[in-house]
Amino acid sequence: MTDTLRPVQPSAAPAAEAPDLPAPDGPRKLKRSIGVVGGTLLTISCVTPASTLFVVVPDLFSTLGTATALTIAVGSLLCIAVAFCYSELGTLIPSAGGEYAMVSTLAGRLAGWLVFVLSLLVVMIVPPVIAMGTADYLAPVVHLNPSMAGAGVMLLATLAGLLDLRANAWITGVFLVLEVVAAAVVAVLGFAHSERGVGSLVSMEVAGQGGHTDTVTAMLVVSGLAIALFVTQGFSTAVYLSEEMENPRRNVARTVLATLAISAVIILVPVIAITLGASDLAELTGGDISGMVAAWSNSAVGTFVSLCVALAIINAGIVMVIQNSRVLFASARDKAWPEPVNNVLSRLGRFGSPWVATLLVGVPGAVLCFVDLDTLYGITGVSVTGMYLLVAVAALLARRGSHAHTPAWRMPLWPALPVLLIAVLAYVLTQQETSHLLWTGGITAAATLYWALYLRPRRESRWLVTVPEDAQA
Repeated sequence: MTDTLRPVQPSAAPAAEAPDLPAPDGPRKLKRSIGVVGGTLLTISCVTPASTLFVVVPDLFSTLGTATALTIAVGSLLCIAVAFCYSELGTLIPSAGGEYAMVSTLAGRLAGWLVFVLSLLVVMIVPPVIAMGTADYLAPVVHLNPSMAGAGVMLLATLAGLLDLRANAWITGVFLVLEVVAAAVVAVLGFAHSERGVGSLVSMEVAGQGGHTDTVTAMLVVSGLAIALFVTQGFSTAVYLSEEMENPRRNVARTVLATLAISAVIILVPVIAITLGASDLAELTGGDISGMVAAWSNSAVGTFVSLCVALAIINAGIVMVIQNSRVLFASARDKAWPEPVNNVLSRLGRFGSPWVATLLVGVPGAVLCFVDLDTLYGITGVSVTGMYLLVAVAALLARRGSHAHTPAWRMPLWPALPVLLIAVLAYVLTQQETSHLLWTGGITAAATLYWALYLRPRRESRWLVTVPEDAQA
């Protein structure tokens, strides 16, 4: 963990390792082509506020009832600490490697490798899980098999991911407008049909068995934070795009913070409207948002909202494939694998995108749509929590040595915010199922063994995490 990265001196490497060193012209770089607006469109699309509102929030309503909005609000406040960590580290280490590049540079190569493995689990599991939800929201128009629909979305997202990033920013921007419109429709209708006052937002009630009203305890709210913390977590996508952003020292932080603020508003305002507009506590606890929209208006509006959610899921698939392919590309450029694998994964296509890495994310994702992912989704929850925890640790180390004088955006209230974040995420981990913790622990142990037997003995030629030299101050 303390084996932090140092500048690599090619001349010091043994002759036998010379072929594995970066080419004389340096590591391959992605093209800087987007600013704050394009980066924010892509990043908000990864948050997918509409799909979050219709997929994740109903689960919160079922357990938290009228306390759902309060829980999401608290989770959003805690996410500010996460956003500050990502903003500082993303401007300090602007690399397509995202979390693993930041953690490797500041907390050591082993810590960075473990973050990469955790992110790789997320890379391969989350997109197909979300894509399989498309069929539910296309149901008003056409009935599809969830696995077939999910596979189609993944293949479509893969084709879009092969295009130039600027083109993808516009594609996802159009989809994003539609899902924001859907969220706005829900908010307007909910407020227009309010059945209870603002005080109900803190009434802490949920419908129980047999028509009884149960009280939502403080401990239930705290447990609900395990989901609420990740409602807006997609803002982390900005650090994956930092290598392709113009003036990353300034624009990464702006993109991260703007995305968190916008996505929190897009999600929280409709949640408040739904809480006030539900006809009774049982309907609110049921969480059938599409049904509520149809009751407030008509079936045509309900169908429109459902189709917008389906587009939001497709949008998320495109952005996730873009993000995740950059992780694989960066790992190959940083010599994480045997040389033949590195050479293939680091290839760029005619549009400047890492086409092989994009295919290796999208095509297996389509195959995974035909697999039961319940257990894998639980593993992903543990992986995301562990990844955030290591990022927070790296943020505590971001101002030591030479890094203290590197031009970067600096978070306020340091180091209190990273410490708070570590405490919260440690608690979230304790709330996960034991089987999910054991599976993730086993994968992490295998990754550590690969590190010990292959990467560490070849430290002069393997796992050479790089940061583009043209990052602007």
